[in-house]
Amino acid sequence: MASAADARPRIAVFGYHDVGYACLDALLARGERVVAVFTHADDPKEQVWFRSVEKLARAHGIPVHTPDAVTTPEWIARVRALQPELLFSFYYRHMLPQPILDLPRLGAFNLHGSLLPKYRGRVPINWAVLHGERETGATLHYMVRRADAGDIVDQERVPIGPEDTAHAVFGRVVGAARAVLERQLDNLKRGSAPRRPQDEAQASYFGARRPEDGRIDWTRDARSLFNLIRAVTHPYPGAFTEVDGRRLYIWWARPVEGRGAAGEVLSAAPLRIAAGRGALEIVTLQWQDGGEETADKNTHGLRTGQRLGTGYNARPAQTANSDARARQTPLPPGEGKG
Repeated sequence: MASAADARPRIAVFGYHDVGYACLDALLARGERVVAVFTHADDPKEQVWFRSVEKLARAHGIPVHTPDAVTTPEWIARVRALQPELLFSFYYRHMLPQPILDLPRLGAFNLHGSLLPKYRGRVPINWAVLHGERETGATLHYMVRRADAGDIVDQERVPIGPEDTAHAVFGRVVGAARAVLERQLDNLKRGSAPRRPQDEAQASYFGARRPEDGRIDWTRDARSLFNLIRAVTHPYPGAFTEVDGRRLYIWWARPVEGRGAAGEVLSAAPLRIAAGRGALEIVTLQWQDGGEETADKNTHGLRTGQRLGTGYNARPAQTANSDARARQTPLPPGEGKG
């Protein structure tokens, strides 16, 4: 006689990062039948500040696979051999091919870190903070061939405060992702999950961010520069500028009143730098060859009237119909697909 555990659907999990960890942990806490976990081997060149899906799976005796890609005939066959009845993608960094999406009789589902259809694509939380959004969230949706375009099952909203960093918001989105999964899991297992088509007219798509995209363009207004800083500050690569050929990271600042040429040091203590409109008062900074320090002690070496470099060029938002194959490339350090 089959056990109660054997009667539960066979679940294949593709996951990484904190969202992957939290959602896999939710499945394990419920005693679900996870037959395999597909994740990514940590890159030794990457700052890994998030929890390990691989370690969690191995601690529970679940087979773990870390293929470079699951698009090959060999890996498609190996997934097919698992006979998954339900499939989840939790911040897995690669698109899954259609032959794998077609396998589970109960469907394939992704948890994305935005309120779809807005902010499809890569690192949606960083983009939302950079654009000054006041809320984001987690969306559980059916997986289809196009990136993040499938029907919505459920969403959980997350507020973004005016001084929140992307890392702080990410922590809330992790909790929201777990809440959505737990709320809908029984429906998913019964094959009765709700589905609501996305409004393509409201869709937006954004690509990956590179460390170089943290370059500060001082001609922009102070609030926009502050949004950039809080979107890429620790544990992300950071916002930076150049001064006489040396790179200077700005880890925290606040927008203030001020007027001057873009990038001009208006005062050394407090350290204030003119933007295209307004100014930034720098709180913490770091020379590339030095340690992080507060700016209030005037040990940074900048002087009034000095000009800081310009040249940050923000890439425009991609359209919802952009080539989703770009999402198959590896992400910069610390980033997840979402």
